[in-house]
Amino acid sequence: MRILVTGASGFVGSLLVPRLCADGHEVRALGRDRERVRRALARTHPVPQRDDVELVRADVLSTAGLARALADVEVAYYLIHSMERASNGDSPFPERERLGAENFAAAATRAGVRRIVYLGGLTPRRDAPAAAAGCEAGIEADANVSRHLASREQVERVLLAAIPDSLALRASIVIGARSRSFRLLVHLVERLPVLTLPAWQALRTQPIDARDVIEMLVACATARPPRNSLDVGGPDVLTYGEMLTRIAELMLVNRPALTLGVNLTAVTARVAAAIAGEDPALVLPLMEGLQGDLLPAQDHAAELLGVRLHSFDAAVEHALAEWLQSEPLAAR
Repeated sequence: MRILVTGASGFVGSLLVPRLCADGHEVRALGRDRERVRRALARTHPVPQRDDVELVRADVLSTAGLARALADVEVAYYLIHSMERASNGDSPFPERERLGAENFAAAATRAGVRRIVYLGGLTPRRDAPAAAAGCEAGIEADANVSRHLASREQVERVLLAAIPDSLALRASIVIGARSRSFRLLVHLVERLPVLTLPAWQALRTQPIDARDVIEMLVACATARPPRNSLDVGGPDVLTYGEMLTRIAELMLVNRPALTLGVNLTAVTARVAAAIAGEDPALVLPLMEGLQGDLLPAQDHAAELLGVRLHSFDAAVEHALAEWLQSEPLAAR
């Protein structure tokens, strides 16, 4: 099968490309910068410039190169989600996200693509405790959703409406060495002698191992689940505070925790960005999404897609081991 992977230089895309190749697919890897894609794949693909990967340059905003990239493609993975700071005169990222999705959907339809597979994000639900207890999919999402998560929902709607056989997976935190959310948590553990946690530390989610996400995405190329959108999560329900504590324990460092009674999201995001060495414009949208539990509906996605899930501890240990292969951990 000929498959296009957009966002091939990103965390998920660069892991997905070699996994699809291992299954014998003809893979076309798309990025705005071919050299950046080549470098990313060199970290995950033992032999870069393999004949089984075709590197193509295209831009979903300008549409340059899209027609060529989608030619003769059966399944296209849409893994583009940018929260980068807008340049002078550019639209805010939700508008750029919508436009990019619309351009890609239209080009994929013209090219005769059979299926688009999208990785989006979970949104807070009004009855998240009920969802955790076993409610079925289709629960109404909370209207008070952050720009970041609302943008992902909008992109999903655009893509699924364009090609009816398309599939979307929705995840919260993906645990992997290059996951921006995971790296933020690790840097906070590394650099804070006391974990000073806002009120959102009590919110719950189900982080998922990157290896499990990749296997689910691979399965989506051919799977026929009963719904077009599936919530995915790992087997462990954890609060953000518990996640940080477990990461500290697995890193073998002692980090006492101090809980604040307020969130102060704008201030907290800037402080966390400064501590972690991240751009506040990237951290703020992530923290704006912490308005409620991010728990998947009981879609039984892992069972439907034939994936056996790793525990949170196993996911963190694997991610930390990969991290150490390319850079040191300051806390060790």
